[in-house]
Amino acid sequence: MIKEVPENGGSKLKQNVMNWVFINVGLLLMAVSYCFFQVPNHFALGGMGGLSVILAKFITPYVWWLNEEVILAIIDVFLIFVGLIFLGKQMTVNTIVCSLIYSAETVGFRQLRDAVHLSLPLTVTQANPLGHPMLELCVAVLITGAGHALVFNSHASTGGTDIIALIIKKYSSWNISVALMAVDFLIACIPFFTFADPAGINNNFSVGMYSVLGVFAKSFVIDGVIDNITKTKYVTIITVHPDVVKEVILQNIKRGFTKFEAYGGYTDEPRTVVLTVCRKAQAVRLKAKLHAVDPSAFVIITNANEILGKGFSEKM
Repeated sequence: MIKEVPENGGSKLKQNVMNWVFINVGLLLMAVSYCFFQVPNHFALGGMGGLSVILAKFITPYVWWLNEEVILAIIDVFLIFVGLIFLGKQMTVNTIVCSLIYSAETVGFRQLRDAVHLSLPLTVTQANPLGHPMLELCVAVLITGAGHALVFNSHASTGGTDIIALIIKKYSSWNISVALMAVDFLIACIPFFTFADPAGINNNFSVGMYSVLGVFAKSFVIDGVIDNITKTKYVTIITVHPDVVKEVILQNIKRGFTKFEAYGGYTDEPRTVVLTVCRKAQAVRLKAKLHAVDPSAFVIITNANEILGKGFSEKM
């Protein structure tokens, strides 16, 4: 027997609002990482942000107003038009909004950085003129990875290499993750041949190694954050009070459930087995409420790696 919770317009509106909150938080984290960690250290952690850092090395000395952030904005706008041509209107709507917000935030943080004279890496001091590039790389990777994860989990993209990867996926047999990693890896390798510190502090090879390391580390951070955000639980409840359990599920976590009759293997007494799936936070609430209203219920909670169906992923 399958029970479904009817659609709730208020819940859908709340979910849309939360998605845009997460998108904006993610974009803000990415902009902070780019302006305060990647640009001062010449880290090219893939993406168009990394490419703009590289291009600015050759362009900005001759055209002063074409700094990293302006170059990034130009590239993003160009790629949006490319995406519109190859991917269609629907797939570029969120990308346009996210790209504009991200570009505006990077320009704003660049002005803030210049206003407070933060042209050097944050860890550089008089006592330590070399700074701590590995520490700054770790912070940059964590912030960027978390930001990307929030944006991706809200069914949006930041443009740039996302668009290139989607085009490659559309016209080849590559999946999106392989295409995105390939593009980011190529960009991260460019510093091996471009950057050289006149003072000899960071040569081409060290900057390139930091960038390549950052690209791979970023992918793990993105996967880890998304897995934790979207972690789901499969809950099996064996009870003699099915109506009580039904109300707890419908009222407290607003999820559907399946129930069927069974018999205890030792006592041969009738029992009702209730099956439901929910998010991690919902499972915590469900467990606490069940313990309060039906302490004799036997509850099994396991991790669900992937759920396909209404209310979760609907793509096979």
